[in-house]
Amino acid sequence: MEYVARTMREIALFIDRVAERLNAGQVEKLLDALISSYKRRAKVLVMGAGRSGLVGKAFAMRLMHLGFNVYVLGETITPSIGRGDLVVAISGSGRTKLIVTAAEAAKKVEATVAAITSYPESPLGQLADIVVEVPGRTKSAPDIDYFARQILGIHEPLAPLGTLFEDTALAFLDGIVVELMNRLGKKEDDLRAKHANIEF
Repeated sequence: MEYVARTMREIALFIDRVAERLNAGQVEKLLDALISSYKRRAKVLVMGAGRSGLVGKAFAMRLMHLGFNVYVLGETITPSIGRGDLVVAISGSGRTKLIVTAAEAAKKVEATVAAITSYPESPLGQLADIVVEVPGRTKSAPDIDYFARQILGIHEPLAPLGTLFEDTALAFLDGIVVELMNRLGKKEDDLRAKHANIEF
């Protein structure tokens, strides 16, 4: 139990700090692209690998509840995309090969690529049309030995690997959903109407 509450507080504090630092211009560009896709019934393809992929699936589910024409990369029912469609790529490092390659393919068919990443200068960030910087810890600790880190006051966060990015990206995208609800005039009952009614 020692680490449970401490880790939860660390994650919550990190998300709170990121919320204060979000670039409003970047967020507005993402919102504009999503609302344009909704109004035109264009396809929205959400993609991420590993835990970032799970965050993407959670976001895609809420977009579906809002009435978006949304798909997730890798699912068997995902159709082709093309000009006028929107790709939302989630990668903390911006270097995940699968996601960068998929984003390159999306650019070739003239889809708009929006990147959610901690590194705007990464390969994903550089090829994206829209970049939203969501800070997070890199997966590896600084290349400094343990004693040097202690002397310099550098302490590894309790949350391992990409947890801070993934949790922060999830909170950020949930915030995007609520902003979309307000801008599109959607209520919780509208989302509930599209919620799965055959579950096990």
